[in-house]
Amino acid sequence: MEFDFSWLLWGLPLAFALGWLASRLDLRQIRIENRQAPKAYFRGLNFLLNEQQDQAIDAFIEAVRNDPDTSELHFALGNLFRRRGEYERAVRVHEHLLSRGDLAATDRHRAQHALALDFLKAGLLDRAENALRLLEGTDYEAQARLALLAIYERTRDWHSAGKTARKITDAGHGDFSNRLAHYLCEQASDSDSEQARALLKEAQAMAPQAVRPGLDLAELQKRAGNCAAAFETLCDLASNVPESIGLIARPLADAAMAVGQQTLAREVLAQHQARTPSLDVMDALAVLEDSADAKRGHYLHQLEREPSLVAASRWMTGAPVTDSKIQPLLQRALDQAAKPLSRYRCAACGFEAIRHFWQCPGCQAWDSYPARRVEEL
Repeated sequence: MEFDFSWLLWGLPLAFALGWLASRLDLRQIRIENRQAPKAYFRGLNFLLNEQQDQAIDAFIEAVRNDPDTSELHFALGNLFRRRGEYERAVRVHEHLLSRGDLAATDRHRAQHALALDFLKAGLLDRAENALRLLEGTDYEAQARLALLAIYERTRDWHSAGKTARKITDAGHGDFSNRLAHYLCEQASDSDSEQARALLKEAQAMAPQAVRPGLDLAELQKRAGNCAAAFETLCDLASNVPESIGLIARPLADAAMAVGQQTLAREVLAQHQARTPSLDVMDALAVLEDSADAKRGHYLHQLEREPSLVAASRWMTGAPVTDSKIQPLLQRALDQAAKPLSRYRCAACGFEAIRHFWQCPGCQAWDSYPARRVEEL
């Protein structure tokens, strides 16, 4: 049987036409998908700007399905999940990005940082720590170290916090000498007396203008029975850090009474009180007096200089009773009004406390409590 070449003549053009038609259909499908991806992306942005996060997530999921290789869409989706508190979904998105072999180094570091933030927000501090350590030597190194510092502070790992703070300082990303002094003081509080003394001396050398190391050292000396050394330490502290005299005044007065140096303590505190009147210095001066009239004289002097409910309350304590019915009521009213005025207030978040804190319990900021009470601010 002879082969009919006429079929070949007809088949070649037909195959060419079918191939051209298939390519056109593929191009059309690609164009449709490319148009759908930006539309879904911009629709998600619109929802996000209108604070419609649920609709934005749905739009970004659709955009990722249309263009699964676009890393920016994955980052946007992961950040949305984190903001919504859906940390498991955010972790899956960022782990999926890290599993891709074609991901650029910059995007890989970015995904690693985003994954660490997911763990941090979810409270998985150990996994966050491991993820942050992998960012050493990357563009996210400084941010990772700051996040590690926050983790170590929350877990009270003061040794690791000190190492990290030194790295940040050495890299030129800020001066953390005051924080390092606090970390050393925290370590000293859990150490024996000799090691604590060495740590506090190191803290003083690291941050000469910090008041806490000197106060803790004086307390350590006082507990060891060396009140004379404690008094000397507090006098030096009052001279070197005069703006914190309110925190130094009462320990200085107590140490002075223990070693019989009331006269010298009065002179030191009176000089500070003349320059910058303080309720705590006023109380310390009153403690140093022997008679009740002399004690009340300091409160009266404070009232003459400026109105003060706290000073009025102190002055009325032990005053001669002229009317047995009115005086207790007046005293109680003054005491009640004086309570909120005698608190300390955080300059960062406004958290008020009866006693002075080195680290605010509300916002975790260090040295945010001024050495002056609310009435004096």
